Amino acid sequence: MTRRTAAMEWTGARYADTPTVEVRTWVAAPPERVWALVTDIGLMPEMSEELQSVEWLDGATGPALGARFVGRSRHEALGEWASTSHVVELEPGRVFAWAVADPDRPSALWRFRLDPRDGGTELSQWMQLGPGPSGLSLAIERMPDKEQKIVFVRLREFERNMATTLEHLKRRAEG
Repeated sequence: MTRRTAAMEWTGARYADTPTVEVRTWVAAPPERVWALVTDIGLMPEMSEELQSVEWLDGATGPALGARFVGRSRHEALGEWASTSHVVELEPGRVFAWAVADPDRPSALWRFRLDPRDGGTELSQWMQLGPGPSGLSLAIERMPDKEQKIVFVRLREFERNMATTLEHLKRRAEG
């Protein structure tokens, strides 16, 4: 069963506060097997309603610090878009993280963390909104009085989608 751990407080959560959300699960598989899955970015669209495709750029074939990949996404309210991400943290077998758009001021940061635990792997997926602008920034600019609600709703969407991703990864790793 996936445990959802919201690492943000929705009251007062503003985009400029770079709110975060995290979801965790325990996987009955060794970290090496789980690592192979979380770093295979081509698998991710199969596990997501929003992410449609992902591909490495610049001849990269796998994760490396500074490597780039493009993701194409679709959302009912936000439309379709493509974004380039940069691998900003890589600790083989333990941490895989990327910044969306500008690595120095990303529109979002994403991270998978793996910890050996109880003969398996504690797997977490974490994300942070901002500090750089994103499609969500545009919605907030149009309706500044609804910023907290916009941020809260989007983080809850991310939380649900992340829980789904972790369930898919868990099933694959344990299968």
